[in-house]
Amino acid sequence: MSPQQQWWRSAVIYQIYPRSFMDSSGNGVGDLRGIIQKLPYVASLGVDAIWVSPFYLSPMKDFGYDVSDYRQVDPLFGTLEDVRALLDEAHSHGLKVIIDQVWSHTSDQHPWFLESRKSCHNRHTDWYVWHDPGPDDQPPSNWLSTFGGSAWTWEPQRRQYYLHHFLKEQPALNWRNQEVKEAMLDVGRYWLDMGVDGFRFDVINFLVADQNCRDNPQRLPGMALPDGAFGEVPFFQFVNTYNQGRPESVEIVERIRALLDSYPERTSLAEVSCAEDAIADAAAYVDAPDKLHMAYNSSLMSEEPLDRARLTGIIERVQAQFKGGVLCWTAGTHDFPRLASRWHGALMDEHFSQEAFDHQLAALLISLQGSCCIYQGDELGLHQAEIPRERMQDPFGIRGYPLVLGRDGCRTPMPWTIEGDQAGFTTAPEAWLPLPREHRRMAVEAQERDPQSLLNKYRRLIHWRRRQEALTDGDLQLLPSEDPVLAFCRRAASQTLLFAFNFDRVPVYQSLEHWPACRQADELDFQVRCFESTVEIPGFGVFIAVAEPVTSSIHPIAGSPGLLR
Repeated sequence: MSPQQQWWRSAVIYQIYPRSFMDSSGNGVGDLRGIIQKLPYVASLGVDAIWVSPFYLSPMKDFGYDVSDYRQVDPLFGTLEDVRALLDEAHSHGLKVIIDQVWSHTSDQHPWFLESRKSCHNRHTDWYVWHDPGPDDQPPSNWLSTFGGSAWTWEPQRRQYYLHHFLKEQPALNWRNQEVKEAMLDVGRYWLDMGVDGFRFDVINFLVADQNCRDNPQRLPGMALPDGAFGEVPFFQFVNTYNQGRPESVEIVERIRALLDSYPERTSLAEVSCAEDAIADAAAYVDAPDKLHMAYNSSLMSEEPLDRARLTGIIERVQAQFKGGVLCWTAGTHDFPRLASRWHGALMDEHFSQEAFDHQLAALLISLQGSCCIYQGDELGLHQAEIPRERMQDPFGIRGYPLVLGRDGCRTPMPWTIEGDQAGFTTAPEAWLPLPREHRRMAVEAQERDPQSLLNKYRRLIHWRRRQEALTDGDLQLLPSEDPVLAFCRRAASQTLLFAFNFDRVPVYQSLEHWPACRQADELDFQVRCFESTVEIPGFGVFIAVAEPVTSSIHPIAGSPGLLR
């Protein structure tokens, strides 16, 4: 298959968190039938695929990421027939369906673990990571769970410790066991046979840990935290060298890719989580034809606001690392605070325009080389919700309160309508998480009416992207620029597009003297003022132009960027 036929290389993927998308049953929790009801809305965005978070049978200690049966649907979400209906309906709208696969661990209620924990002598005894105690009966290593506390829990029946990178109810599978590999590949085969178009692999870099259980080194004062890490989270007090990101995990994905390649046009999206070098580690999982297709990481998940220097550095590192595989540019998921809240607060002053900033970010995501992912509600500009402690659900947040507020704030129900306490999400008097009153004014219904809303900007951008050869099949070349302007071009055989982003609050002036045939892509409705050989880009503004192939660089005009207000 040629690169032009590989739809995933430039796909726009929409992440759906089922609990919070749409409730069709009136119990306050979103479900599969609710997703089906709203597929026309998703299709109207122009996206290529949906990624659906777990809906499998689960005790719901981690809301579906603790799986007790990989082949069954939890009744909370519906039935297997609902999955088949979702696939049929999505495909009828031209949408691919990517579903979550949680392969690094199971629930402690999975039949495999219930047997494994009983003794050292049974069929599943070696299906999980077990280890004898260390000195003084302490855990075998200093590894921490990402949710806090030791990553090891004592099992009195076996008189051994088992590994869990997350909750103690999520024991880690032993991927060094050949039977485990075959069992998980059979799970993948089951869903591929049903007709899913691909898998998003949860925390792929946690598949294998160091076999010798070596202690992680202490993170010394002044050492940088990984991208997307928050200093209050105890997990990052160590440099997590031995508990994740091991080379054996990269080798395992070759078997997974071989399975996917045996089905036409299937794809994979790897999550690389908590990595010390998010970009390099993500690239390792997609850097060859026998690895996975796409990967995303936390490089855009930081609390630091985007600026030209930081984003230029990220792009340069991605271009150096991602030679064959695809980076899925992702600025928000169900695991991180809402992107609007991460960046708005640090930028806000009398010159800050939230609307301009949000529109700029939408343009940035659709213009970078690779695929991109939009988390439900980010197309509305939803901010992080403040959840009262008594309503918190996330075990990560409950354990870390008040220093770590957890993930509830980005998982609140999707607001569909302006009226009603639950904004059209459910007919129940109360949803599983409270929906902030201020989210109702940002509801889909409200933004549908406004041609200049963020929702409609996303629609225009995504539909436009699909028609541009430079964005679906072009490379990316950074252009010399000075703060606060980031400039690059996307270039394919028959088209070159120029992008210039102003990361400041006030206007800047950009010379176009090396782009004599440049014309603004005015169908996207970004407000700029064009002069003979100069364009004025407003604060947090975007200039997008169709141009002749680049023969030399563009150069910013010297002088104050704030002459025109």
